[in-house]
Amino acid sequence: MAAFEGKSVLVLGGSRGIGAAIVRRFAADGAAVTFTYAGSREAAEQLAAETGSTAAQTDSADRDAVIARVRDSGPLDVLVVNSGFAVLGDPLEQDPDAIDRLFRVNVHAPYHASVEAARQMPEGGRIIVIGSVNGDRMPIAGMASYAVSKSALQGMARGLARDFGPRGITINVVQPGPIDTDANPADGPMKDLMHSFMAIKRHGRPEEVAGMVAWLAGPEAGFVTGAMHTIDGAFGA
Repeated sequence: MAAFEGKSVLVLGGSRGIGAAIVRRFAADGAAVTFTYAGSREAAEQLAAETGSTAAQTDSADRDAVIARVRDSGPLDVLVVNSGFAVLGDPLEQDPDAIDRLFRVNVHAPYHASVEAARQMPEGGRIIVIGSVNGDRMPIAGMASYAVSKSALQGMARGLARDFGPRGITINVVQPGPIDTDANPADGPMKDLMHSFMAIKRHGRPEEVAGMVAWLAGPEAGFVTGAMHTIDGAFGA
């Protein structure tokens, strides 16, 4: 396939899980892909060798590093912001510094990366941010900060869609539910609880999320912007 032949794609947070599936999808479809990683150097190097993509170490909690990485990538046809993490537990006992880092990675980095990409992005460019169904629904305790960060992406996408729309640049949020990754394995201790909320009682696959991202990045989605696209087996229904 060559759906993205000649296209330049940057994936922030691409070495593992959903991000790696997105890198594989775009590379298989002919794009020139660069992806960032923070600490997973071995996984990043293996993925780059497998896909012919380029791995670049970048801390998504560092605003200036994120902006520089996007700027130095040149005019992007597609930006995907996948980097993110969660801090779990009683909010009364959590480290405020950890919460601040969560917001820098989950909210500040997507915003600054999107704005910087739009400076050089050609007409019809695509910005896709990986959010979470937890931006709509939080059925368990201990994840308030994560829910805040994922809800914030919704307002960001709606606002930037208006700002970038005159240039034909779209921005959308993909909101996965439980997806089988190292962070949330399909056979993990929470699986029965999570599946009890769902109509399709299994974890999703990273490749399924990558497929939705690829569609949003493609020509058929040129009229889709400022929208949330939930892929969760009806977890949040």
